[in-house]
Amino acid sequence: MIDYINRHLKDAFLRASAEYPAILLTGPRQTGKTTLLKRLMDAEGRNRTYVSLDDYDALTIALGDPVMFFQTYKPPLLIDEVQYAPGLFTGIKRLIDKGAVPGDFWMTGSQLFKMMKGVQESLAGRLALFHLSPLSQQEIFPNFEPGVFKPDYQLLLSRQEKTAPLAAVDIYERIFRGSMPALISGKFSDRDLYYSSYVKTYLERDIRDIASGIDFLKFTDFIRAAAARTAQLINYKHIADDAGINQETAKSWLQLLETLGIIFFVRPYHHNTLKRMIKTPKLYFYDTGFAVFLTKWNSPETLMNGAMNGAFLENYVTSEIIKGCENSGKEAALYFYRDKDSKEIDLLLESDGMLEPVEIKKTASPSKGMISSFAVLERPPLRRGTGALICLAEHLGAFDSENLIVPVGLV
Repeated sequence: MIDYINRHLKDAFLRASAEYPAILLTGPRQTGKTTLLKRLMDAEGRNRTYVSLDDYDALTIALGDPVMFFQTYKPPLLIDEVQYAPGLFTGIKRLIDKGAVPGDFWMTGSQLFKMMKGVQESLAGRLALFHLSPLSQQEIFPNFEPGVFKPDYQLLLSRQEKTAPLAAVDIYERIFRGSMPALISGKFSDRDLYYSSYVKTYLERDIRDIASGIDFLKFTDFIRAAAARTAQLINYKHIADDAGINQETAKSWLQLLETLGIIFFVRPYHHNTLKRMIKTPKLYFYDTGFAVFLTKWNSPETLMNGAMNGAFLENYVTSEIIKGCENSGKEAALYFYRDKDSKEIDLLLESDGMLEPVEIKKTASPSKGMISSFAVLERPPLRRGTGALICLAEHLGAFDSENLIVPVGLV
């Protein structure tokens, strides 16, 4: 069993801790938030106090008398599961205004839905906010320097020099296995049992905390219906019909999953130059293994040859790009393009005023026709940067100076 997997977010977190008095690390259950911060706490040498609001006594004080809470637990502090007592944010604000120093308050929380109102009202300008996703492939297989993906030939060439080519079956093994730390480390060996328990233990508990009265049997059908539509435009009616709920409920429940860090949305790019554009976002899961489990694929081989192989490859690549941004402490400027004439670009990366188009294909034999939709960006005042076809090719290549062929393993 692996004792600890190095998390790339630590550098951005520590930089923020040297400048901000309060830092909040959010993310879904079991992604290693507490493990990461306890490890940083042990290394910093500030005699930081750890307190978990999963502890009944600590929670009772936090809810009943926040002033006494901070008399009992003095900074520097690590407050775990702070969402259970949002009233603490006001107390933190008072202590910051009285002269708290950078890094005095580290916090974790897995229910952003409850937290953000308190954060925005009490700690605006005083707090740095980070999100810890399930493991990225760069964390699981640390072959090259971590960082944000860009379709930059020299950057990708340096990555290729440090890693071996991946066969299609290897990529789908990674998609199938997922990226939850407890599975990757070997703490739990039965993948299906782990994900089944995750739904029943963690997800059900958090959903009931956030929104009372939910029929969890229907919610389970709903999340399976959502997983079956990963990397697709959201269709509330289809998801609702499969789960036996109405469309408003489906929309509300998707927001819950986004709040808990289970899913994320990529929204369409809008510009007055681009007419007749679709306005519906696309749906993705942070952890492909969880989505594969929910859709009941039994092996990497059946997944690779099944009807959803392209959707899961797109989800995998997109989630890796998102994780790379989050782990660098940066917000992902990530969109997609689709118009009513069925022209589509899987991803648009916006950087320095440039749009870098990305297409994702399950092919080892890429052709330039696969990126024909990139031409929609070649109109003023848009500025089109280097594009990329991310695919199952073994080696980095290019169609021309503006369009790269990128193996999935270099993302």
